[in-house]
Amino acid sequence: MFLCFLFAVCILSPRHVCGYTLREEEEDFNQDVLGSDFLQSRLHPLFHCPDMSPSPTVPTSVERVKAADVKVIAALGDSLTTAIGANGSSILSVPIEFRQLSWSIGGYGTYQNVITLANIFKLFNPKLLGPSPVMTMHGRPATINETGFNFAVTGHNTLNISEQISHMIDAFRSHPGLNFQEDWKVVTMLIGMNDVCDYCKNKTLFSPDSFIHHMTEALDMMMNEIPRTIVNVVQILSMKPLREVQRPTLGCQLQKRFCSCLVQPEENSAELKELVEVNYRLQKRLEQLLHSGRFFKHDFAVVLQPYLEKAEPARLPDGSLDLSFFAADCFHFTVKGHEELAKGLWNNMFQPEGGKQLVKTFSEPMELICPPKEHPYIYTRPESSTASLKPSSITMLMVMMIMYLLSVFI
Repeated sequence: MFLCFLFAVCILSPRHVCGYTLREEEEDFNQDVLGSDFLQSRLHPLFHCPDMSPSPTVPTSVERVKAADVKVIAALGDSLTTAIGANGSSILSVPIEFRQLSWSIGGYGTYQNVITLANIFKLFNPKLLGPSPVMTMHGRPATINETGFNFAVTGHNTLNISEQISHMIDAFRSHPGLNFQEDWKVVTMLIGMNDVCDYCKNKTLFSPDSFIHHMTEALDMMMNEIPRTIVNVVQILSMKPLREVQRPTLGCQLQKRFCSCLVQPEENSAELKELVEVNYRLQKRLEQLLHSGRFFKHDFAVVLQPYLEKAEPARLPDGSLDLSFFAADCFHFTVKGHEELAKGLWNNMFQPEGGKQLVKTFSEPMELICPPKEHPYIYTRPESSTASLKPSSITMLMVMMIMYLLSVFI
């Protein structure tokens, strides 16, 4: 309600925002991003792979799904997935969710217009169901025709994620043209940053134990109710570097309101050290849960995609942060950031456990990889299952089989 009121007041007074006079640099920033010229004027080179064909028949195993076999794409999460501020927007348009630009499911134009996971998959299957077609307004009801299968909700914590999944299941079951039982689906989930942002407000509700409880409940629901599905769970960011993102703007001041537990503590304070430790524990507990093999069966897999675990913000040659990656609220990513998130996720999907690339810094743009010729499938086998197939175990099994056959035929 506060943001919607602020939006209404601000558009009536473009230079004076609620008593705050826009600095010249902020006004220039606003003029630069409020149109669509950025998306229309630049085109990415076409991404093409030697093999972009589907399997000869619809695969029945979650370990044999090629990119072109995927018929449905969906996303779960918070404001990073609803893509608040993704067009670089100023405080004047904070309530707008640029879902069509979202890293994991945005469907704006084609891959050459904007790189999103959905637009990459569309190169392999142009009939992909689910990409988000348009922007929405935070706080206002939106239909599937507007959101696509982007079920993320701005402001949601991990404790809310099961609500999104219930909505997703209902939509899958009723959507025209979607074969719930037969179609292969890719669902991307990134949730937990708001748990860090809210931790100091309720240390029990947003504790690592609570985080894992709600994640387990949510993933169990998907595994029990949705067939033929690959779930990307993207590792949450290390959030402390976001404290460095600063501009002399009203938008930046809002960061203190919606992530106060991160932004307000003094540097080297006990409160900040505790929050950094909680952030780390969320990452480690999620890793332990998803490497357990619990969420893996013949037609369903949950895969931890870890590429963001240690990612540092992009920096300029002088060491300062590259603010072109951040919206005017100093917290959310612009299209530039969303595109790097999309590329990192795609690459992780075609890298095996133990070989998944971790992003060191967004200063170095990533290059997309093609599905390897020797393994053109999305990697889904969890680390525990892979590790269980040790050479010694396989050798012993072969010896036992030979001994059994000898006993039968001799």
